[in-house]
Amino acid sequence: MTSNDFTSIDVFCALDVGKLEHHGTALLRDGRATVDKPLPNGEPALRQLFTRLQRKGRVLVVVDQPASIGTLAVTVARACGCEVAYLPGLSMRRLADLHPGTGKTDARDAYVIADAARTLPHLLHSIEPEDSVRAELTMVLGHDDDLAGDATRTSNRLRGLLTSIHPALERVLGPRLRHPAVLALLQDFGSPAALAEAGTEQMIHVMLAAAPRMRSADHLAKQINQALAEQTVEVPGTASATEIVSGRAETLAVTLKRREMLETRVAALLGAHPLAKVLTSMPGVAVRTGARILAEIGDASAFSTAAHLASYAGLTPTTHRSGTSIRGEGPPRGGNKQLKRALFLAAFASLSSPESRSYYDKKRAEKKRHNAALICLTRRRVDVLFAMLRDGTLYQPRHEQTA
Repeated sequence: MTSNDFTSIDVFCALDVGKLEHHGTALLRDGRATVDKPLPNGEPALRQLFTRLQRKGRVLVVVDQPASIGTLAVTVARACGCEVAYLPGLSMRRLADLHPGTGKTDARDAYVIADAARTLPHLLHSIEPEDSVRAELTMVLGHDDDLAGDATRTSNRLRGLLTSIHPALERVLGPRLRHPAVLALLQDFGSPAALAEAGTEQMIHVMLAAAPRMRSADHLAKQINQALAEQTVEVPGTASATEIVSGRAETLAVTLKRREMLETRVAALLGAHPLAKVLTSMPGVAVRTGARILAEIGDASAFSTAAHLASYAGLTPTTHRSGTSIRGEGPPRGGNKQLKRALFLAAFASLSSPESRSYYDKKRAEKKRHNAALICLTRRRVDVLFAMLRDGTLYQPRHEQTA
């Protein structure tokens, strides 16, 4: 829905969404308020409001959070036949400064949203019905992010604990901590003494049971024995640490298994979207990065140019200038951090591609450091990605394009 489509709207209904209740404010085209009240976050009250407003003409429902706590409101509005859109939080905060008063209330925020929808429709972002796959991807990826954080915290604490009781053993197992064979060892033998007592054959048996295709079990068992031989004293607290190590290894193994299951779900959701082949045809874009890009920008139709997309992702340099005394450009800081990270990781993974490696090497030859060169590569790839999404075409190396 473009700003030109809003000319036929008769009622602008804004919802400042909340967990338990929303505050609804509805303005007519001339600015008169027809609704200004709190609403329970439930279908009956929302449906009653939208049905009542539709008696006055065509209704546009605008929210400040289209996902999470605003999902039900958007879904009910669409089911009632209303147009839906959302006003980004940054735009709302800037507009709030232009309205009288300094208080921060739900009623004031709802009025700001409704007035912006009525007078500044170009600030609104559409919420397309076909974005259901994106909404589900966003939810699943959010859970995956939580699990990734849990895995990182657990592994860090586990490595810290191993370092405190046996540094030599941590140096061997720490870098391999997420391997299922290592986690199985720590679950079964949580202390250096238990590992030493188990012996080489028992350790190899446990590792191969957890990872049947593991080829380096003999070598790892040998390294463990060498590390165990380096320390003959027992650090105070080792007995208590044994149970903790075993428990945390089990927790980490379960978390990693859940992430594997989620990746299967993400792959299925991504594969169901018509843009899946377009995204994954680009070198470096795998399941998780492709899903993240799709969840954040969809078909990129919300951006008029590739430069706007790059700015949204935080890949454009920040200009610093004050008269003639200070000039220059600094590294990008803001933008959508999740999208930026996905694009950055995809660019790094694409260095095995001849075209990406050639461009990266060119920037390195210009005396740019690794991160700066990678940002340049990421920015260049945004141009290509934008064109691919805009035209619905698969990635083609340059030599194929000119053939």
